[in-house]
Amino acid sequence: MDNVLAIIGVAVWIYLLGARGGFWLARVRDTIQVRSPEKWPAVTVVIPARNESECIALSVQSLLRQVYAGPLSIVVVDDDSSDGTAAIAANAGETAPRPLLTVMRTSGPAQGWTGKLWALNQGIVAAEKSKPEYLLLSDADIVHAPDTLAWLVSQSLAGGYVLTSLMAKLRCESFAERSHVPAFVYFFQMLFPFEWVSRRNSRVAAAAGGCMLIRTDALASVGGVASIRNALIDDCSLAAKLKERGPIWLGLTDRVHSIRPYQNLSDVKKMISRSAYSQLRNSALLLAGAVAGMAITFIVPAMLAIFANGLPKYLGLATWLAMAISFVPMLRFYRLSPLWGIALPGIALLYLYYTLNSAYKYLRRQGGQWKGRVHVDAPSLQ
Repeated sequence: MDNVLAIIGVAVWIYLLGARGGFWLARVRDTIQVRSPEKWPAVTVVIPARNESECIALSVQSLLRQVYAGPLSIVVVDDDSSDGTAAIAANAGETAPRPLLTVMRTSGPAQGWTGKLWALNQGIVAAEKSKPEYLLLSDADIVHAPDTLAWLVSQSLAGGYVLTSLMAKLRCESFAERSHVPAFVYFFQMLFPFEWVSRRNSRVAAAAGGCMLIRTDALASVGGVASIRNALIDDCSLAAKLKERGPIWLGLTDRVHSIRPYQNLSDVKKMISRSAYSQLRNSALLLAGAVAGMAITFIVPAMLAIFANGLPKYLGLATWLAMAISFVPMLRFYRLSPLWGIALPGIALLYLYYTLNSAYKYLRRQGGQWKGRVHVDAPSLQ
C-alpha cells in the first residue's frame, strides 16, 4: 500500500510542476510594460464597506492620490456600518474636489443577496449615472499605489480585457499571517493558474475581489452583479461570467496591498472557513474529493518520509522536497525564508481542517459568517 501511495504522490507532483500552468513560479505579475492610451477613459471606483473604520481612510486616500489623466470619481457605499465608517470615509476626502468622492449609505441586504454584493450593486447604480467606461471595484481594506489605476486601464486597453484584476499583496507580519498568507495565494494559483486565466481558449476564470477593473458594458451584458447576487465567492463567480464576454487577466502585484490584519490563528480560520465549502459548491462529494486530494498531495508524502521504509520513504522524501521547492517563489514574493516550504504539509493540514470546519458551519446554518451576517445559502433545517 505504501508503494502505491508513494507512486501516486510522485505522479501528482509531476503533473503539478510540469503541466499546471507553472502556477508555482508566481510569474504572472503586473511588471508588464504597457503603453499609455492616447485617450484615458472615465473610471468610477466603487468601494463597499461594512464596519471598516480602521481601514477605510487609508484606502480612500490612496485612491484620491491616483495619478490618472482621465475622469475619475469614487463611490463609497457604507453597508449599514455601526462604527462611523461613512463619516471617516467622508473626512478622508475633505480636500478632494467635488464630486470626486461620494459617500452613500445602504441598509440591507435585500432578500436573496449577500451583503457585500447588495452594497456593491447600489454603488454601481449610483456610479452609472455618470456613464463611466470602466468600474474599479475595490475592497475597503485595499491601499493602492498612485499608478495602480493608470496601469490597470493601460493593461485592459492593450489586451482588450473585459476584466483586469490584481491580487492584492496581503499583510504578512504576524505568525498567523506568515504561516498562512503565502500558502493561501499558492493554493489559489494551484486551483486557478493565472496563465490559464488569461488564455482565451481556457475555461479557467478567476479574479481577486480587492481590485477588479471591469468594462462597464461587459458587466451590463452579463446582468450586472445581480447575476451573482447570492455568490459567496463573488470575484471568481463574476470572472466566470465575464470571460464569456471576452478575455480576462489576473496577476500578482506589489502595487496593491491589503492592510487587514490577521493577528492570530483564529482570525485566519474565520477568514478561510467563511468560503472554503462554498468553493466546493457546498457538495459533500466534492468535499470528500478535496480531502482525499489534499491528503495524497501534501500530507501522505510527509507521512511516508517520516514513518515508511525503503522505496516509499525515499519517494516520500523526494516528493516533500519537490513541494517545498515549489513553494519558494511565493515565499520570496512575500520575503519569507524558504525554510517555510518544509512546513507546507502541516499548513495544508490546517487548511484541510478549515475546509471541514466550513462544511460543518454550513450544515449548522452558520455558513459565510462575516461581520455579523450569515450567508444566504445556508441550508434550511427541517
